[in-house]
Amino acid sequence: MSQEVAARAEPTLPILYSFRRCPYAMRARLAIAISGQRCELREIVLRSKPPEMLAASPKATVPVLVLPDGSVIEQSLDIMRWALRQHDPEGWLPAASAGLEAQQALIAANDGAFKGELDRYKYPNRYAGEHAGQNQAFVKAFAEAHRSSAAAWLMELEALLSRHGWLCGPSASLADMAILPFVRQFAHTDASWFAAQPWPHLIRWLAGWESGALFARVMDKYPPWRAGQARVVFPPVDSGLAISPPASSQAIQGSSPSGMGADSH
Repeated sequence: MSQEVAARAEPTLPILYSFRRCPYAMRARLAIAISGQRCELREIVLRSKPPEMLAASPKATVPVLVLPDGSVIEQSLDIMRWALRQHDPEGWLPAASAGLEAQQALIAANDGAFKGELDRYKYPNRYAGEHAGQNQAFVKAFAEAHRSSAAAWLMELEALLSRHGWLCGPSASLADMAILPFVRQFAHTDASWFAAQPWPHLIRWLAGWESGALFARVMDKYPPWRAGQARVVFPPVDSGLAISPPASSQAIQGSSPSGMGADSH
C-alpha cells in the first residue's frame, strides 16, 4: 500500500499539542492515557511553537487539543474532563456533585495560590521586581519564603492523604491526577529538603505515582513534531495502564529534576 493510500486509510484522531515536562500538559496526557482515547501527539518546542498550533489556539500555550470536527479545547482541565467523559475506567470523575465540588476546590487552590508560590520558589529570578534583591542572599530568602508558604498547603494535602492514601478517598481521582504533576515539580526543586519534611503520606503518594505504569507511559520521550512527519499515536496501542496504590515510603532524593511548564507557556 502506498503512503498516500495508507494515510487516507488511517482514522482521523484528535491532535494533542504537548510539552513533556509541562505539568498542565502532563495532567492532560494522564487523563487521555487512562481513558484509552487515542490521539495524535505533537510534541512541541516552547521557543519555536509550530504555526499549526498557533492557528488552532492563539493563546500559544500547551496543552491544546484539536478535535476531528475542528473544535479546540485549550485548557488542561477541560481536556481531562473531555477524555474521562469518553471513558473513565478508574472512576476519576466523582458520581456526586458534592464530590466534584470538593475536587474542584482542591484543584483551584493548586492552580491558584500554590502555583504562584511554586513558581516563585522554583524560578525566583523571574520575580526580581518583587524581591528587589541585588545578591543571591536576597534571592534565596525570597525563594525560601515562598517555599514555606507552599509547604503550608502541602501539609493540608498530607492531612487528606493520611485518611485514605488518596486526596478524596480510597482511590485515585481527578484531583489527584490534576495536582500530582505540580507537587512533583515542587518536590524536585530541592529533593533532599522535600524528603526531610514531616509529610510521609505525601511522599508515598508522589512516589507511588512516579513508579507506576501510567506515569511512565505519559513521560515517554518523543522528538519535536514537524509538519509532514508520520503521526505519533498516543497512548501507544500496547499500553497496559493501571493505577497502583501509593507505594511504601521512599526518598525521592537523587531523582532527575522536573522541567518548567505551565498553561502560561
